[in-house]
Amino acid sequence: MSLDSIISQGVSRAVKELYGVDTPAEQIVPQATRKEFEGNLTVVVFPWVKAARKSPDAVATEIGNWLVDNEPAVDRFNAVKGFLNIVIQPTYWNSVLEHIVADDNFGFKEADDNSPLVMVEYSSPNTNKPLHLGHVRNNLLGYSLSLILKACGNKVVKTNIVNDRGIHICKSMLAWQKWGKGATPESTGKKGDHLIGDFYVLFDKHFREEVKALMEKGMSEEEAKAASPLMAEAREMLRKWEQKDPEVRRLWETMNQWVYDGFDITYKRMGVDFDKIYYESQTYLEGKEKVLEGLEKGIMYRKEDGSVWADLTDAGLDNKLLLRSDGTSVYMTQDIGTAKLRFRDFPIDKMIYVVGNEQNYHFQVLSLLLDRLGFKWGKDLVHFSYGMVELPQGKMKSREGTVVDADDLMEEMVSNAREVSAQLGKTDGLPTAEIDEISETVGMGALKYFLLKVDPRKNMMFNPAESIDFNGNTGPFIQYTYARIRSVLRKAEELGYEIGDYAAVIPNEKEIALIQTLSDFPATVEEAGRSYSPALIANYAYELVKQYNQFYHDYSILKEENPAVRSLRLALCKSVARTVKQAMGLLGIHVPERM
Repeated sequence: MSLDSIISQGVSRAVKELYGVDTPAEQIVPQATRKEFEGNLTVVVFPWVKAARKSPDAVATEIGNWLVDNEPAVDRFNAVKGFLNIVIQPTYWNSVLEHIVADDNFGFKEADDNSPLVMVEYSSPNTNKPLHLGHVRNNLLGYSLSLILKACGNKVVKTNIVNDRGIHICKSMLAWQKWGKGATPESTGKKGDHLIGDFYVLFDKHFREEVKALMEKGMSEEEAKAASPLMAEAREMLRKWEQKDPEVRRLWETMNQWVYDGFDITYKRMGVDFDKIYYESQTYLEGKEKVLEGLEKGIMYRKEDGSVWADLTDAGLDNKLLLRSDGTSVYMTQDIGTAKLRFRDFPIDKMIYVVGNEQNYHFQVLSLLLDRLGFKWGKDLVHFSYGMVELPQGKMKSREGTVVDADDLMEEMVSNAREVSAQLGKTDGLPTAEIDEISETVGMGALKYFLLKVDPRKNMMFNPAESIDFNGNTGPFIQYTYARIRSVLRKAEELGYEIGDYAAVIPNEKEIALIQTLSDFPATVEEAGRSYSPALIANYAYELVKQYNQFYHDYSILKEENPAVRSLRLALCKSVARTVKQAMGLLGIHVPERM
């Protein structure tokens, strides 16, 4: 049982005995005592002041005295304006540490047959361009959230919906036909997603030139865009695709496969994966069918032009278009179709969509529509709405080809990690293969940590140069600390030191602080899952290694002559290393055994 639980149960018993109040232990949540007060854990006593008919300080004092008399873990206390600050028996921390050391899965819960099934959707790329920095944040958030939810005891399905149809891919296809000269990934030496992205940019370049020429002839910009022959050809290609024209479909399948092969390389290096991938080309007709079903049931209505709408004004929203007058679907219809297939494939209890905050309204509407169409999780779907990533030089732009490419970014991060590690002498004397591995681990760790340590709901500025720093709140700082601890443990093994009995040792202040922070890991994982925030895990890992480094600086470990004290410190090293590895693992970050 965790120390927090022991105190919660003790306080629950105390208020029952003292005041006759039944307060479930799970409603009593001790917090770490503020640094300016003596204590390890603090309980707020205001909920019982009315029943006790006494002042907050008197209530805190009575509960504190009860705990000292009845709970062996409590040494003493102080009461400050309704806050009960509890000091834990110094040697009791040793039993807390023993419990942590003994549990290889400390902080994690296992799913069972009764665990809810949570589906997490992330990535959602278009097949007309490679992944960019915005996709990187999306993928890392979605993948990390999936790992955290699994660590909280949920069954988790990681899923992706690929936007593989529509005018965007037709633009790339048409540009390839006109100017591609039969180019393939093999003939050009380019990843397929990059090659297709080049043609998308090329289409836009020629389209803008056409619009400019038409405007010079006296048309407005809107008129010129509508009159563009190139855009008309792209629309015609889309019409042929929808009519299943064999030639257009063959080209579409070929070019999409080039993109998927490219995406797979990017996903692998990023360290993310999926349990199930859905494709819009397979879901949009399902969505249309579901909307027509809703029309029959009176959930939707048809306008005179034949278009189908949903009236959501009774829920404070507007009227939402679901099928155009020509019968074609919109994004909302496609999302309904995807939901239908997912619900058919999996017994979903909760659905989480990892999508940027510019789509907040879309998911309000989707939630309402899915609920009205009978999906049991529709009303409670979660839109994990995250902020945008900006760069020091400004916002990214898409069609002009000025986005920060994910592959280029990852390569730059690994290259920078190699350079910085060499400058600091951290890879001196290591074989090339190991330097390559460390550079990849540190570079990708720096990227992931920098993007995940920020509250996901906030917009953020990404500065590659700041992320690769072996000091401060960065991935490399945490990775280096882990490698340092592993070095200590290897040397201890070489010296024949094992973790023996340390029950009688009275730990010092920094050792107690480390044990208490370690004991907070399960609650941190649980809160990260409840609030959908990988940032809580990232910043917990940073606080833990920061405390460890202070302890490491102030106290000997291998040179400590007292075997019991040395055993306690080695137990601390082992537990900190394992917890750092688990915490960083929840962020999808590897930690190196040596640096």
